[in-house]
Order: sequence, then C-alpha cells, then structure tokens
Amino acid sequence: MAGSNSSIGQSVSFYLTGIPGYENVHHIISIPFCILYLVGIVGNCTILHIIHTDKSLHEPMYYFLAMLSLTDTGMSISTLPTVLKIFWFDARNIEVNACIAQMYFIHTFSLMESAVLLAMAFDRYVAICDPLRYSSKLTPRRILYIGVFIVARCSVAVPVGITRIPTFSFCHSHVLSHSYCLHQDVIRLACADISFNIVYGLFVVAFYWGIDSLGILLSYAFILHSVLGIASQRGKFKALNTCASHICAVLILYVPMIGLSLVHRFAKHSSPIIHITIANIYLLVPPVLNPIIYSIKTKQIRQGFLKILLPKRVGLVQT
Repeated sequence: MAGSNSSIGQSVSFYLTGIPGYENVHHIISIPFCILYLVGIVGNCTILHIIHTDKSLHEPMYYFLAMLSLTDTGMSISTLPTVLKIFWFDARNIEVNACIAQMYFIHTFSLMESAVLLAMAFDRYVAICDPLRYSSKLTPRRILYIGVFIVARCSVAVPVGITRIPTFSFCHSHVLSHSYCLHQDVIRLACADISFNIVYGLFVVAFYWGIDSLGILLSYAFILHSVLGIASQRGKFKALNTCASHICAVLILYVPMIGLSLVHRFAKHSSPIIHITIANIYLLVPPVLNPIIYSIKTKQIRQGFLKILLPKRVGLVQT
C-alpha cells in the first residue's frame, strides 16, 4: 500500500482498518456508531449546559462532573473523524502528522479521564468522611487548581513517547489495526529501535493509571470504613448511594481498559474482531454511558434533562 518498502518521517502514510470482512456493509455498521457518537457528544454537552446554567449546581461535585463531561466529549471528537470517514467514504489513508495528532488527543484524554475520576473519588471521600469541612476543603479556587493540574499532568506525558515516531522507518505493512491511531499500534510497524517507546509506555501506564487506580481504591477504602461506622442502615445506604454513579464511571473506564490490555498481551493472535470490538468499547462506551448514568442517579441532572426535553411539563410540576 505504501509507495515504497521503507518510509521515513513525513513521507509516511498509514492505512486505518474498519471492520475486517464487513467492508461491504460499512454503511450499515456506521448507523450504530453514529448513534453512539451522537448520544455521547449531545449527552455530555447537555450536562455541561445544565451545570453552567443552573447556579444551584455550582458545587464541587458538579464541577468535577463537568470536567468528566469535557473529557468524554474530547474523547469522542478525537476518534469521530477517522471512524466515520472509513465507514462512509472508505477513506482509510491518514498522514503521519494527522495520525500523531489523533494519537496525542486520544491518549491524553484517556489519561485525563482517569485523573478526573481520581479527583471525583477524593470529592466523595471528603463529602462522606469529613462533611463539615467539605466546603472549606473544596473551594472553587482549589477545584480550578485541580483541573489545571490534571490538564498539565496529562498533556506532558504523551508527547515524550510520540515525538520520536516521525523519525522511525516503516518497512513493513503500514496497515493499522483500528479506525484510529494508537501509540502501541503504530510503533509495532516500525523497523527501528522502539525499546524506549515500550518502556516509556509501561511507565505511563504504571505511573498514571497505576497511581490513579490506587488513589481511587484508597479513597473507597476510607469511605467504606466511614460508612460502616454509621449506625442506621438508611444512613449507610444514603452514603453509598452518593457514590454509585462514580463507581459505575470507574468500572466503565477501567474494565474495558484492562480487557484491552489483556487481549494485547495474551491474545495477540486472536481474531481481529475481538481487538477492534474491545478497543471500540473502551473509547466509545464511557462517553455514552456516563451522561446516562448521571442523569438517572443524580436528581438535579435528571431534572435538567427533563427541563430541556419537556420544558412546559416540568415548569407546570414545579409551579
């Protein structure tokens, strides 16, 4: 597919993959993908609108939810162009610069989502374990600092690993395994020393995902210890219920991520459909399900959605 067997730097073009073996029905397959993207982007933008317009939601919990919605929106927009371009126009070619740009945004937003979930876990910890100092600990200024720190922390991680890619030679197939560019997918095609990329990738996983997941686990260990000290069963249920949406968001992100890692590690020779399906679940499902979960479990967000969908009825009920 490439013009020559060996390409270096700017001359490289990669070829994305849709659903192998189903190229003839890509237009039909695009329908559920379009629905997922529509639900994800519209749902998260609606949450942002609700939090922005409803002053009663200008609280720490909802600020962190806004961060999660921003991250999910960025994740959806990062993969949207190439996925729909393949399904609608069978346009599989992507230049190296565009590939690296997409790679940067996908991995950066992925890291940001994990960091935001850690911040939300800390929010729940303070709300349950130290409720009297909740407002003094999580002031708007501190939440802003947390958001800036998350962006800075995650934005600097990915460039270190991907800036070397334009210098690689690619003398093997230029066909990628997915409908978008992933770091581990691109470097496996390189005919160069990729040991630094592999080691650095493991470092990023261990340092970022590892610290975030450990922080979430520790937060919930303290939360569970505090909840068990509550005398009434109703009080225990009410405290845990405030964490239900966040726990679902954590599982939605981490379970597919772990599954994708296990498949890449132990099932390299399995059907490409398995790899593609798990990767799509990992990148597409969290932005879709998070707005749904929070609109179901959070009364204020649910009412905000109803105001937009049924403004007259909600207005009559409230009056």
